[in-house]
Amino acid sequence: MKLTAKAEDLLEALWLATVEGGDNSAHLETLGVGPDDEDLGELVRLAYIEIKGERVYLRPEGRPEAQMTVRRHRLAERLVMDIFDLKGEKGDARACEFEHLLHQGVDTKICTLLNHPTTCPHGKPIPPGKCCEAARAAGEVGVVALTELKAGEQGEIAYLSTVDAKKMQKLMSMGVLPGNTLSLSRSYPSYIFKVGNSEFAVDEELAREIFIRKG
Repeated sequence: MKLTAKAEDLLEALWLATVEGGDNSAHLETLGVGPDDEDLGELVRLAYIEIKGERVYLRPEGRPEAQMTVRRHRLAERLVMDIFDLKGEKGDARACEFEHLLHQGVDTKICTLLNHPTTCPHGKPIPPGKCCEAARAAGEVGVVALTELKAGEQGEIAYLSTVDAKKMQKLMSMGVLPGNTLSLSRSYPSYIFKVGNSEFAVDEELAREIFIRKG
């Protein structure tokens, strides 16, 4: 049974509060619902959650669905922000809308298109799907922004997300092109990296638009 968008949002909020936030439950007020909320009641009937007083607990039966809800949201963020180049509040809003469409295998297709990214644009982990596990078992790895590499790491440049002509020209002049190998030397106060025998420095904004297939 497909959950409503609101029910999915509730599961996502519970996952963030409990699994990633370290709490054992979330308060009804924090979730923005009352005890008689219909979507909350549906999650109770499915045994995904349990309500005790003013606290809502994520049951083991609800964890897989909550995890996949988070996965769909963060994949939507990657698609909207990296491919469609919608950033900030506008990008967040579109990702929230789009995540609820990633059902019936659409999330797998998006994930494969993005080459199985391991983190969202904000650096939070994307729970892996079966497609990710298969790709990694075959020796394939995900694509991440340059800002997510650690000093000393390197990889193949997968793609550039900028649509700004001046930025693209700057990157091209550095040899920052898909297929070339990039090695990160330092990430603070600016991102210093090598492409070939040349070393370059870019700020965080530009570094976020360079995507690397880690190797």
